[in-house]
Parts: sequence; C-alpha cells; structure tokens
Amino acid sequence: MNEVAITIIDRQGVKHELQAPTDMNMNVMEVVRSFEIEPEGTIGICGGMAMCASCQCYIESSHELSPVSDEEEAMLSEAFYVRDNSRLGCQIPISKEIEGLIVQIAPES
Repeated sequence: MNEVAITIIDRQGVKHELQAPTDMNMNVMEVVRSFEIEPEGTIGICGGMAMCASCQCYIESSHELSPVSDEEEAMLSEAFYVRDNSRLGCQIPISKEIEGLIVQIAPES
C-alpha cells in the first residue's frame, strides 16, 4: 500500500477526501499544495521549514502524531488562531500511521 486516505477540510469548510502517497516523502502541507486545495501562495510560503505558519492546521482525528519540535512550537507560539490541536502541516509526514487523518486548515492570518 503506497497511499493513505486522509481528509483535509479547507478554509471554506469543504472536505477533501484524498489518497496521499506514502512513498514520495511528502507532508500534509505538500499534499494541500499538490492537490491545489488552497490558492497558490497561501500555503507553505516558507517551503516547509516551519518558519511561517501558513500551513497551520487543526488535527480533528485522534491520531498520535510525532511530537512537536522546538522549531514548530516556536512558530505556533507566534501564529494566529492557534488551538490546542494546532500543528504545522509541513511537520506531519505522510506515512501509513496517519491513515484516516482528518485536518482542518487554519484561517489565514
């Protein structure tokens, strides 16, 4: 199995049920960009370096994700609309462990 099912809820509240590849070393932010879920230039502005929070999302499922790194925590501490379930999409790798993941993209700041 080289794909996992994930659901991404865009900023307008539309659900996108996708098959994301696990064999391309992608993350949630890159999936949002490649499926053009949000307008170009509004997601992943820093290129996935955990330096802009444009890919902030809310984890809406009960998946146990990798711990938040110091860099991610620092960026989230400066971001708008942060919740307890906030993560940066660029820091969530696409792997078989996230099968069924549901995320909602945070509003633009």
